[in-house]
Amino acid sequence: MQPDKIELVCPAGSLPSLKVAVDNGADAVYMGFRDDTNARNFTGLNFSYENAKEGVRYAHARGKKVLLALNTYPQTDGWQRWTKAIDHAAELGINAVILADPGLMQYAVKTHPELRLHLSVQGSATNYEAINFYQEMFGIQRAVVPRVLALAQVEQLMANTRVEIELFGFGGLCVMVEGRCALSSYATGDSPNTRGVCSPPKAVRWQETANGLESRLNGILIDRYAPQENAGYPTLCKGRFDVEGETYYAIEEPTSLNTLELLPELLRMGIKAIKIEGRQRGPAYVEQVARVWRQAIDSCWRDAAAYTVKPAWMAELGKISEGQQQTLGAYYRPWK
Repeated sequence: MQPDKIELVCPAGSLPSLKVAVDNGADAVYMGFRDDTNARNFTGLNFSYENAKEGVRYAHARGKKVLLALNTYPQTDGWQRWTKAIDHAAELGINAVILADPGLMQYAVKTHPELRLHLSVQGSATNYEAINFYQEMFGIQRAVVPRVLALAQVEQLMANTRVEIELFGFGGLCVMVEGRCALSSYATGDSPNTRGVCSPPKAVRWQETANGLESRLNGILIDRYAPQENAGYPTLCKGRFDVEGETYYAIEEPTSLNTLELLPELLRMGIKAIKIEGRQRGPAYVEQVARVWRQAIDSCWRDAAAYTVKPAWMAELGKISEGQQQTLGAYYRPWK
């Protein structure tokens, strides 16, 4: 039997990004509201209620799905903000809500039982028992798996659950447990999992010095850039530090996950969807990555045995990869 085609899920940090994702082959887009209910709570990103309404209309008119990321963990003083976001999702006709917090799942089940629920990667479910628990308790229909498992482990997980599995296929990586960043919390006092942003803008400072442009996070020197050197957004995990007299990316080197070559294996395993990271990136990024992945998924589905990764695809993705570098991440472990 021909396996089901893998669904392409693309990021939409803004209405223009949503539209170019839909126009360039995304089967679904994922977005967030303009507050701390989502894990990309950056100034200038995300959707107001009216923007979301227009985005849903645009996508649905073209037969595409819209998923809403409500993937941070609400605190007591803000509980109503998160429940209101779920209410809005139901009103707007969102196709699924991506959740990490069990309390919000319970609210959704009781208040909007028709609303489809996906388990966020922020839920860090790395085994089938955890995924099945969320399915039994809250009826989740899909789980986004953390980027810490080898493909053999993903396949074993899938053999023991009826829940759809979505994998990250391209975009930024994180050395923490899918965004549960102790580094950013330690430096700024704000947890990305409750405030929705790593390196909150209020803590970020740029300063021209005699040694070059410096970026700091709450006073901590993250990086120093030479003239004409591209300056990335300052996060502790991707900063360059002086360690025993050598300056380098001591914690994590900027690089992008790229699993194009694994597509035949993912298709064989029955992966339901490939997720593209990058709601904080602009429409140009979304357009390029959606176009390449649409071509690749279609090519693999037509003939997986003859599928090869085209150099033009890799060149195109190389232009938008962090540090112009790409990796298979934890999915590929040749020693296993």
